[in-house]
Amino acid sequence: MKKLFLAIFFLSLGYIAKAEEKQITTSDGVDLYVKVEGKGIPCLYIHGGPGSGSYWFEKFFGDFMEDHFTVIYLDQRGVGRSGSPENGDYSMERMAKDFEEVRKALGYDQWLTLGHSFGGILQMGYAELYPQAQKGMMMIDCTLYLNDSFCQSWAPKASEFLGEKYVGCENDTLPLLERMGDLGNRLREKDLFWKMAYTKKESQAIMDSTYLKFEKWNYDFGNAALSLDDYWKNYLPDTKNIEIPVLFFHGAQDFMVGPDHYKKVQFPHMLSVEFNGGHIPFQENKEDLKKAILAYVQKFHFQV
Repeated sequence: MKKLFLAIFFLSLGYIAKAEEKQITTSDGVDLYVKVEGKGIPCLYIHGGPGSGSYWFEKFFGDFMEDHFTVIYLDQRGVGRSGSPENGDYSMERMAKDFEEVRKALGYDQWLTLGHSFGGILQMGYAELYPQAQKGMMMIDCTLYLNDSFCQSWAPKASEFLGEKYVGCENDTLPLLERMGDLGNRLREKDLFWKMAYTKKESQAIMDSTYLKFEKWNYDFGNAALSLDDYWKNYLPDTKNIEIPVLFFHGAQDFMVGPDHYKKVQFPHMLSVEFNGGHIPFQENKEDLKKAILAYVQKFHFQV
């Protein structure tokens, strides 16, 4: 009887615990992997990469999130357990439309989003195209302008780890994408790439091992995204026009995005939290991230 009463009580609030894996087919025929689990206000996880998928976050931080939110784990089109578009449409407009079609298919009027890394760019594009869809945004080690992250942090820090002096983007003879590839490949050859994102070498090995769970993983979006102009837009000036509450959680040792990137962010209603860690706090800095999320919920009066 008590369990029935509690179920009715939480259902009356719209916050009943649920766990469901499903396939949602978009209006252009792409089958998206979606998993809904937890209780509380709905929160869409917008993964980064591009192409990293939602499983990392679920594995390392899902228990906490699902205690406080109804979490929607989505593998974006061309990623992980989701299909790819026949016409190769990976535009920002189409990606944001996917988010909207998932929201409507699940029956939510609005939701929070939590983005990681490149996911911040997707959050901003979504906010621009569908301004009423998000109640708030939690941004975890997010870049809002790829050029800034690469030229001010990624390239100079990678060069430092390689024992080289970086001349700066404006003096580089290689196109930016080629320079990224060259630096990344040489870091991997010397087993140094982990320093860009992690504070401990073993953390990267643990993270990489998570992919062993899947026999097939779709890399199509990851292979296409950085060749599209949509994702190189500078969203930093647009932050001052976003009226919804934002958590901007940034690492002092996050060299993928840049430890100073947050200084250019101007959200009017923002909780900015720095932590002493790298690019993957939901693995390495869980307690710091938990405290920041709960502080954000309390500060902006979200009922979870």
